[in-house]
Formats: sequence, C-alpha cells, structure tokens
Amino acid sequence: MRALLLAAGFGTRLRPLTDSVPKCLVPIKGEPLLGIWIDRLSAAGVRAFLVNTHYLPDQVRAFIASRPDRHAILQAHEEVLLNTAGTLRANLGFFQGEDGMLIHADNYCLADFKAFQQAHRERPAHCLMTMMTFRTETPQSCGIVELDEEGVVQAFHEKKANPPGNLANGAVYLLSAELLAMMEKEFAQATDFSNEVLPHLVGRIATYETPEFFLDIGTPQAYERANRS
Repeated sequence: MRALLLAAGFGTRLRPLTDSVPKCLVPIKGEPLLGIWIDRLSAAGVRAFLVNTHYLPDQVRAFIASRPDRHAILQAHEEVLLNTAGTLRANLGFFQGEDGMLIHADNYCLADFKAFQQAHRERPAHCLMTMMTFRTETPQSCGIVELDEEGVVQAFHEKKANPPGNLANGAVYLLSAELLAMMEKEFAQATDFSNEVLPHLVGRIATYETPEFFLDIGTPQAYERANRS
C-alpha cells in the first residue's frame, strides 16, 4: 500500500505558530504531525509515501532526511500549488496501478488504519473508494455526509449552519485503481478533490467510521485540544 500525504498548505489559521513552522511539522505532544502520520501508517503496512511540499519546504526536506525510513518517503515540490486533485493527478504514477491512500495530513488522526484497509477490501462492489469518517462536535464547520443502509455516501453538506447529523468527512481516502485511472480522463480538469471529484461519486463512496480520536488542528483552540488529548 502507498500513501500520498497532502502537506503543502500554509496553515494560515494557526498563525503565528505557522509563521516559522509548516503546518505538517507542528508538534503534537512533542512529535511532528507528519511523523505521526508516517509512523502510524507504516505500522499498518504502508510501505511507500509521497509528500508534496510548497511552504517552508526546506524544513520538510530536513525532517524527512532525518528519519531512518527516509528512503521510503518521496517528495514532490510544487512551486505553484496544484491543489488536491491537481497534486493527485500529477502523481498518479506513484501508485503503480494499484489502490492507494490520499490523505490530508493536517489532521491529528489516531484511527486504526488496518481496519480502514479491511473496510475498503470489503466495500460494496460498486464503490470506487472508501472515505474515513468521524463524529464531530462542530458539524457546522465540517463536511457532513449522509449514508444509506450500506454505509455508502448519498449526500454531502459542506459547512452548513444546521447539517443533518454529525458524521464528518475526515479527508482520508482509499482510492481504487479504477478511480485513479479515471482521474486522467473523467477528472482531467479538476483541481479540488472535495468539490470537483467527490460530488460526482455520490452513491459510489463507501465509508469507514473511526471511533478513535480525530481532529482538524486548523485553529489554535483545536491544536491545544490535540496536545491535551
């Protein structure tokens, strides 16, 4: 299994912390966030990683170079941000024609990734991908999903004042090889995966709800909560 970790963002909501540190390297309980992702995914059998960079890339490069598993971690620098779908499409060859993970690495996630992979293997046959979901205390600030009795996405409600429920999209995806192949054709012009790809896949997205700690650390308050957890 291979994983593309989206880690190029500015982390503007976390300023002034991210004025000097890229968001993917902010420490959670003393450990850089990107390292937490790589360690937990490695423990679940992920053997190759691709990290995209843009903001303060030298710090990310130095961090990766310091790791004993650095040879398993590739980097794709973006002078101009390609955005989520653009980055995925530019790096399709990384997946070598197999299923793979697409992960927004700016969340603090303690999910069971072996269980996530198992859920993907057991997904309904018509589904092209599996989305990790979690229960949120602030549904108005998240992308809320509605599911059918099989756990397949039927609707998205993006950051609405009164969404129907609190089951949120965690932006951690396991994409089938079929869907990855579609990115070059059906979604050749897409730049944003959430807004330009996912809506076209409603009815074909399986889900896995993690009961473990999951938090977008995009604000100082959330970052403090993650360090207290």
